[in-house]
Amino acid sequence: MTVSKKLLIEGEREILTVRTHVKALFGAVLVLVLAAGAGGYAAAVTDGLVRTVVIVVALVVIVWWAVLPFLRWFTWTYTVTNRRLVEQKGLLTRTGRIIPLTRINDVSYEKHLLDRVLGCGTLIVHDASEQAGLQIRDVPHVEDVHRQLTSLVLEAHQPTATDEQI
Repeated sequence: MTVSKKLLIEGEREILTVRTHVKALFGAVLVLVLAAGAGGYAAAVTDGLVRTVVIVVALVVIVWWAVLPFLRWFTWTYTVTNRRLVEQKGLLTRTGRIIPLTRINDVSYEKHLLDRVLGCGTLIVHDASEQAGLQIRDVPHVEDVHRQLTSLVLEAHQPTATDEQI
């Protein structure tokens, strides 16, 4: 899921789009397996109304703690264009945050031990606004994303020929 072409401004092109690392879904997969296993076993050893209640409870648990987290993960993206950083999220109501590259002051990253093993990390973007810096957790290949974003930010801060004439 990338940024919609109708949201791009003239001369803007998409550089990369990422969503958080699949490790964010480990808990949801664990809940899915446990709820399906326990619900299946309980449904097999019971009958009548109790079986129906067990199946309904298992389905509610699976939808609430496995399907919804997956949908949130799937619809939450970060897109870097040649002019801005775009965060989009939401299932029914889409929300977003746009940071022009010219307003970004600092781009850094951090990787904990598990992040190093899984090949991801946290990207931290500070901009020239009152809002707190944007922390993008569990970014796959965070060093590559950091390098590309830093390069684009430095390029955006370079004076153009028209700026020098003024």
